[in-house]
Amino acid sequence: MSTIAEPDVDKKPADARSSILSLDEKAAKVDSLSIASDDLVDREPTPFRLTDWIFRRDTTPVDLDSICTRRSVYDDPDLGKHYWPKADYENVHRFDPEARWTYREEMALVRKIDWRVMLWAAVSFSALNLDRNNLSQANTDNFLPDLKMTTDDFNLGNTIFRIAFLCAELPSQLVSKRLGPDRWIPTQMCLWALVTLFQFFLTGRTSFLLTRALLGFIQGGFIPDLILYLSYFYTKNELPVRLALFWMSSNACSILGSFIAFGVLRLRGLHGKAGWRWLFLVEGLITLAIGVLTFFRMPPSPTQTKTWFRPKGWFTEREETIAVNRVLRDDPSKGDMHNREGLTLKRLWTAVLDYDLWPLYIAGLLFGIPISTPTTYLTLSLRNIGFNTFQTNLLSIPSSVAGMFTMFAITIVSETVNDRAWVAMMENVWALPFLIAIYTLPSNPNQWIFFTAGEMLF
Repeated sequence: MSTIAEPDVDKKPADARSSILSLDEKAAKVDSLSIASDDLVDREPTPFRLTDWIFRRDTTPVDLDSICTRRSVYDDPDLGKHYWPKADYENVHRFDPEARWTYREEMALVRKIDWRVMLWAAVSFSALNLDRNNLSQANTDNFLPDLKMTTDDFNLGNTIFRIAFLCAELPSQLVSKRLGPDRWIPTQMCLWALVTLFQFFLTGRTSFLLTRALLGFIQGGFIPDLILYLSYFYTKNELPVRLALFWMSSNACSILGSFIAFGVLRLRGLHGKAGWRWLFLVEGLITLAIGVLTFFRMPPSPTQTKTWFRPKGWFTEREETIAVNRVLRDDPSKGDMHNREGLTLKRLWTAVLDYDLWPLYIAGLLFGIPISTPTTYLTLSLRNIGFNTFQTNLLSIPSSVAGMFTMFAITIVSETVNDRAWVAMMENVWALPFLIAIYTLPSNPNQWIFFTAGEMLF
C-alpha cells in the first residue's frame, strides 16, 4: 500500500508539533489563532447506498485533491474546548483541530483500514458463526442417538445456550471496555475454541448441557465487542455498510461450514469415533488458530499499531492524524473515554434510561423469533424425513445462498422506499405463509415440498 501523499494546501498539519503539545497548549493556540475554517466542508457525507453502487448512479463529483475535512464543533473557539478529548485518550497526541486532508487521502486511508482492520474482523466473526452452526451439522450424523439423548434434551441445550448468551452480553461488554476489545475479543475466541474442540469428548446429556452453557457465556457479547472495536476506526456513515458485509460473511461461513462438515463427517469410524466428534475437533482447532492470530492482528487503536512484531506499524504519522481527527469530528464523544477504561454505573444507568432506544431493543429481541426454530432444526428435520447425512449438509447450503440474496433485496427495497422499520417488519410477514405451510404438512411429508417450504423462509 503506497504512502498517502501530502495535500496540496497552504498549511499542512504539524504532526510532530501536535504530538508534543498538551491539550491546554492546543486550546490556547486555537483561541489565539481563531482557526481558519473557510476551507471546511459543510455538506454531510452521503451514506453508502447499494442501489447507487449497483446502478452506477453518479454522486456529486468532487475534486479528489480538494479539502474534505468536515466542519465540526471543534471549529467553534467557544464551544470546541468543551468537546476536546480527555487528556488520557489514547489518540490525544494526534488530535489536531487544525488538521486538513483531501478526499484522495481519506479514501486511500479507508481502503487501508478495510484491508487491515475490517477484513480480519470479518474473519473473526466468521469463526463465531462456524462454531455456532456446527451443532446443527453434528445432528446430521446421529449426534443425539450416539449420546442417548432425545430432541427434548436438544431443546434444553439450545435454551441454556441462549440464556447464557443473553446473560453474558452486558458483562462481556464491561470486560471489553476495561481490558480493551483488542485483548478481550481474541481471548473469547480462544476460550470458546477450546470448549468446541473438547466436545470431541462428550459422554452424554450432562456434558452436552455443560458445554452449551459455557459456549453461550463465552460467546455472549462478542458481536457488540467487535462493533465497539470497529467504531475506533470508522465514522457513523462508514460503519453500517461494513456491518452488512459482516452478516454476508456469516452466510458465506455457513456455506463453508457445510462443505467442511460434508468432508469431515466422512471420518465416522476413524479410530472408532463418530464423525461429529471429528467435526467439533477440526472446527475447534480452526477457530483456535484464528483466535491466536487475532492477538497479533488487532491493534488497540489507529495510533497503536507499532509493536515488537510490527515495528513499522500500519500507518504513517500523517495517516494517524487523519484517522483520529476524522473520527472525532464525526463523533466527539469517542474521545470521552480511553480504550482501557471501564464503564461506571452512572454511565450504564444513563444508557438504560435512554428510552428512545427501548423500541429498538424490543425489536432486536423479537425480530428473529419466527424463523429461529426452523433454522435451528433444519438439518435435524431433513434427516428425519429421509435425507442422509451428506445430502442434508449439502441441502443446507441453498438457504444460506438465499439468505445472501434476501439481504441484498431487503437493502434495495429499504433504500428505494427510504424506510427501515416497515421493511424490517415485512420480513416476518414474508415468513408467515411458509411457517403455516410447514405446520400443516403431514407427519411424513414429501421430502422436496418440505425442503422448498423451509428454504423459502430465508
